[in-house]
This record gives sequence, C-alpha cells and structure tokens, in this order.
Amino acid sequence: MRTHSFLTVLLWSSVFYVIHMTPSQKRTSKHSHSESITGLAENDGKTLHRTKRGWMWNQFFLLEEYTGPDTQYVGKLHTDQDKGDGNLKYILTGDGAGSLFIIDENTGDIHAAKKLDREEKSLYVLRAKAIDRKTGRQVEPESEFIIKIHDINDNEPKFTKDMYTASIPEMSGVGTSVIQVTATDADDANYGNSAKVVYSILQGQPYFSVDPETGIIKTALPDMSRENREQYQVVIQAKDMGGQMGGLSGTTTVNITLTDVNDNPPRFPQSSYQFSSPESAPPGTPLGRIKANDPDVGENAEIEYSISNGDGSDMFDIITDKDTQEGIITVKKHLDFENKVLYTLRVEATNTHPDPRFLQLGPFKDTALVKISVEDIDEPPVFSRPWYLIEVDEDAKEGSIIGQVVAQDPDVAKNAIKYSVDRHTDLDRIFNIYSGNGSLFLSKPLDREETPWHNITVIATEINNPKQSSQIPVFIRILDINDHAPEFANYYETFVCENAKAGQLIQTVSAIDKDQPPRGHKFFFELVPEFAVHPNFSVVDNKDNTAGIMTRRNGYSRSKTSTYLLPIIIFDNDYPIQSSTGTLTIRVCTCDSRGNMQSCSAEALLLPAGLSTGALVAILLCIVILLVLVVLFTALKRQRKKEPLIISKDDVRDNIVTYNDEGGGEEDTQAFDIGTLRNPEAREESKMRRDVIPETIFQIRQSAPLWENIDVQDFIHRRLKENDLDPAAPPYDSLATYAYEGNDSIANSLSSLESLTTDGNQDYDYLSDWGPRFKKLADMYGGDDSDRD
Repeated sequence: MRTHSFLTVLLWSSVFYVIHMTPSQKRTSKHSHSESITGLAENDGKTLHRTKRGWMWNQFFLLEEYTGPDTQYVGKLHTDQDKGDGNLKYILTGDGAGSLFIIDENTGDIHAAKKLDREEKSLYVLRAKAIDRKTGRQVEPESEFIIKIHDINDNEPKFTKDMYTASIPEMSGVGTSVIQVTATDADDANYGNSAKVVYSILQGQPYFSVDPETGIIKTALPDMSRENREQYQVVIQAKDMGGQMGGLSGTTTVNITLTDVNDNPPRFPQSSYQFSSPESAPPGTPLGRIKANDPDVGENAEIEYSISNGDGSDMFDIITDKDTQEGIITVKKHLDFENKVLYTLRVEATNTHPDPRFLQLGPFKDTALVKISVEDIDEPPVFSRPWYLIEVDEDAKEGSIIGQVVAQDPDVAKNAIKYSVDRHTDLDRIFNIYSGNGSLFLSKPLDREETPWHNITVIATEINNPKQSSQIPVFIRILDINDHAPEFANYYETFVCENAKAGQLIQTVSAIDKDQPPRGHKFFFELVPEFAVHPNFSVVDNKDNTAGIMTRRNGYSRSKTSTYLLPIIIFDNDYPIQSSTGTLTIRVCTCDSRGNMQSCSAEALLLPAGLSTGALVAILLCIVILLVLVVLFTALKRQRKKEPLIISKDDVRDNIVTYNDEGGGEEDTQAFDIGTLRNPEAREESKMRRDVIPETIFQIRQSAPLWENIDVQDFIHRRLKENDLDPAAPPYDSLATYAYEGNDSIANSLSSLESLTTDGNQDYDYLSDWGPRFKKLADMYGGDDSDRD
C-alpha cells in the first residue's frame, strides 16, 4: 500500500485509455451487425432501410481497494439511438448490478458503489439494454460486458504452517537438506510482481540457509554436534514483489533438532576402582557397580562390559544392567581369605552398535582396573570329607571304636573343635563320639538282621565360638556274621501213601537263613545220627539247597502207624558253621493208583491229642438234644392260650392300678377306680377319695358337664390339674399319673384298658420274667383259662 498513489495514477490512465479507445475500435463491426437486425425489424416484408446505431462500450477495468472520496467511475453505456432528449432508459443486470455497480439510467454512466477486492472476485459479467421510455421497446438487443478488477499488492505472503518441525542427524555435511517451507500470496500472479515470493533467513545463521526461490532449508556448517547443541530455532521470511523494496512479507519458525549418531566412545570417569567382599559371599553376590560415560543416547549409548584379563577373571564376573548401562561385578566362585586376599581385574566397556563412519575417530571402547580385597570372617569348622562311610561287624563289642571323623577350623586362629552326635539321627543312642578327637564308638550291641544301615549326623563346633558349627552325614554299614542257623523255608504237610514203593520221592524241602554270606548261601541236609539208618525214610541232598525225602520200604500201614516224625539237620557253609534240626511230620494216607491222597487219619487231621472219636460223637449228640428241647419249648409256649388282663372289675383293675404305679405297693387296694375313666358320667359326685383321710378332704369343686365326646387323656389332664391345685391332696402316685402314656408313645401303652376291645389273644408270658415282685400278675394272667372265654 506504500505505492498506492502511484499505482492509482497509473491504473486510471490505463482505464481511461481503454474506455475511450475500445469502443471506437469495435464500432464498425457493431454497427454493421445492428443495421441488419434493425432493417429486418422495420421492413415487415417491405423495402429494407439501413439504420445506423452502435454501443459505446465493450469491456471495462476497475481498480481494487479504491479508497477515494467519491464513487469510482467505471464507464459509460451509450447507443446511437440516444438523441440526448431523455427518451431512452439504460438498464443494468448481472453480477453485482444494483448493489456493487450502479448505472445512471439517463446517461448510462456506471459507478462502483463499494470497495472491491480482487481476491474475493476478480471478474464480473453484466448485461445492459436500452429501452424507449415511451414505448417500452428495446432500441438495442441485450448484450454482455465484463468488468475486470485490476490487482494491487494488498496481500502479504502466508506460510502453510505457523511452525515447522524438522530433524537432521548430527555431523551432517554442508548443504544437507533439512525441510522445505512454502508461502503463498493471494495477489494475482499473472499481473505484476505482487505474488512473486522470495525466501530469506532472519534467524538461524550461520548454521542453516534457505533457498530464496524454493524455500528449502539446508545446513550451512559442517560437523554440527548434538552433544554441543541439540535444538535450533530458525526464522524464515517470505516477501512478495520479488523481494523488492515496498513488498509485503510474512514469517514462520522452524524448530530443528539434531538426532544422535554413535560418534562418541564410552569413557570411564576414573582409571581404577576398589571393592571388597567377605569370603563367605555365595556365588552371584553383587560387589559393586562401575559405569563408563557415553554422551550418545539410545542404542548408541548401549555398553557391554567384560573382564579382559587379571588374576581374578575366574573368581569374579561382570554383567551389564540394561536399564542403567552399568557394569555389576559379582562373585563367581567361593572365596577363601586364607588362600588369597587381593584380586585384580581389567574391565572393558564397549559400544554394542558402533557406526562405521566414525571408526576413524578411535576405538569405541575403554578399560579400567578393578581391585577386589577379600575380608576374613569367622568360618565354621570344615570336615575332611563331604561324608563318611564306616563298616562294622555286627558282633562288635560295646565300647569298641568303629571309625573317626576329622574337622578343623579354616580360619587363621585354628580354634579347637569338639564333636557330638545329633541325637535326632540316633534316637536309640547306639553310637557315641569322643568330643576331643571325633572317634566313634558303640554304646549298644548291633544286629544286622534288624537294622543293616545306620545314618547319623556328627556335629563339629568351635569351642571358643559355639555359634560356628557344621555337620556331616556318617553312613554306618553293619557287616554280617554267621549268627543264625538255617531252617525250613516252609511248613511242609507231607504224606506217604499206604501203597508207596521203596525209593519213591514224597517231599522236596528247602531252607532259608537270615544271614547274608558274601558268597551266597549253601545248605546241607542229613538225618540226625540216631536216624541215620532209618528203616522207613531217607534224606537225599540235591546239592542245590534242597533235599528230597525218599521212602525206604514198600507199603505203610495207617492202622499201625498213622504219623512218622523225621528229624533233619540243616547246615550252612559260613564260618562259624551254624545248624538246626527241623522235624518233618509224615502222615500215612490212603491213595489211589496214581498216588493221589484220598483220606488220612481222622485223629491226625481233625482232633487234638487226647480226643477220641467216641468223645466227639458224644459232644455232637448232646448238641442235637439241646436244640430239640429248645424247639419244643418254644412251640409249647406259642400254643398256650392267652387270657385278658381284666377279669374282675372290683379287684383286678385295682390291682392293675396298684402295680402300674410306684405309690401304695402290693397291699394298696384303695387306689383310684379306673371305672370312672370308662364312664365319667356314672361317677358319684359325693364319693370321697379312697387314697386320703376323709376329714382332710376339701369340698370337691364342681366342674361343667364336659363328658360328651371327651377324650380320656383330656380327663386325666383335668384331674391332674385338680390334684395339683388341691392343697390337701398328698403327693400319691396313682393311675392319674401313670395309667395313660399319651398318644404316639414309642413303647405303646402298658395299661390293659384296651384289652377288652382287642381282637385276638395276647401273650402275657413275659410277666414271669419280671421277677418276684410281679409274681402275682404272672399267676393271674399266665394261666390257661381266659376271662374272655
């Protein structure tokens, strides 16, 4: 807008030229065309006459953003038909007609009513016509004309973004492209230099530059290091008018970040490190951390630590903490202060992702010296072996020494040690130990057959420091001696047939021995000396720890001898030789022709010694007689006729009441009359109680006649309530308390109240089993006669 006055003068000169020159140039063509149309209109089939007319306009130009005091004059519409007498009327239609563009209908002058903006609309198309005021007829056909808006530099360049973000690797070469920025100008690019933009850098030199035409930002300095500076802010200006004086401009900011490359090797901040470790530290214990510094970031700063050499490379290890990039030194093997007190390691730190472009800068690794001192601690005693195995004969005497364990203090002080046996592993206290020298001895005899192995634990403790102790397992194996004689492996039930032949095998026997000789068992069988020439049987040793029993004669008689006893001696072959005598019982049996047993002696098979067949028959006969008697007695009892409990109303029922309660006893016949329960209406109202003294009885309270449909239980409950409320009534137990047991009793009623209505016979024989107190009832109801009959 600084050149507004100059441009206005210039543009108005152009407009005036176009307005005055253009119509004259087009007049001829317009005129000839109008003449032909007019002649056709006026002839109506008659002679044609040429009429001269023409528009005084074609195209107009207008300057945008006009700020003058008057409305901007656009141009003038004029036709040859206009005689200047005011008979013609000019009408304007189309884009902006009446609002933006106003026409003087008498003169045809057009003015712009408002300030126009080419960036909003650069071209307006309008239509004009001239009308005769009197006739309303168009003197000219409607024609279009154009109003073009001339551009002025009223828009500054604008960038597509208010702020740009870019990144570029550090150490990039000069001229490396970073990012391209773009600015646009809303002015007309085809008219002058209003829209021609030129880029320049206002901030960011000397590190970056910008191409003035393309807006591409490039690096301007070599070897820019991220470690020195990581962030840059560059300001770019875009100016129109080709960058000339008076042009408009706009700016944008570009934030540029240098990304990391692996151009720095790791470096230890110090050349040596010092650590210490107690000798008791178990493998895997961390001792300390070291760290090599690397100014790079991300994977470019990842470091791997290792032990390159040193006298402790086999005793220690180093691992890398991936989170902190530190090296952690750990114990690899058990340390011993008495063996070595100082170790030296050389630790190396190396980049895991080196960049080949920067290898010429030097090796991407560094080394440091690590010294580790071992601290002495009070250690428990150490045994000479990890475990002990002791073998002892099972016949070793009590108090004999069977072995020794040895332990010593590994510390420099060499403290004295005492030994003991963990009694949880030797509950029977079979073994003991001398506390001074670790010699084990027996406290009780051994038995290999009962326990072949003993596993005990021996404890060694420092005398000066009882907290320092260690223990060792001791396995004691009991060696076998030949202290058990062999014996038959099984109990043999041997028989010989009566028709057996001489030399016939009737049984094969074998032996077992609890001992376990190193060369295995070897048994020998033979008859005892006094049976060496036994006339009936012989023993043949099979030389395989078995022996065969053979017959020595033909035929055996069961009637003469039903059982033979054959004593056999069994020897072993260990030292000292052990032997035992086993007796084989041989029964004589009847056999078939094939030698299969059919029957043997009954006495030998079924009865113990001294019990004859006659005695067995007598016992069986007695058992049969007893069973018959029991059956007959039961049958007689079931055939006995039953009689009801109630025989006489006067004496029997009283007796029943008497023996069903715990009150008056056998001689009390004045108990409550049960007949009242059967017929409550027949009771005498004035009848006195028979179980109390008459003069002490109060007047009986009258009660309502509730005897219709009354239940016996309800009646008893009422009588009980009356007795409870009567202060003169003694606490006698009577039928009112015990004669009725209520409903649904598990034991059912013991009363005979329902005996008269019961169908069938009732068995009262159980009364005789109740003892002498119930003898009278047993006699009354246990007879053959029945009251019911």
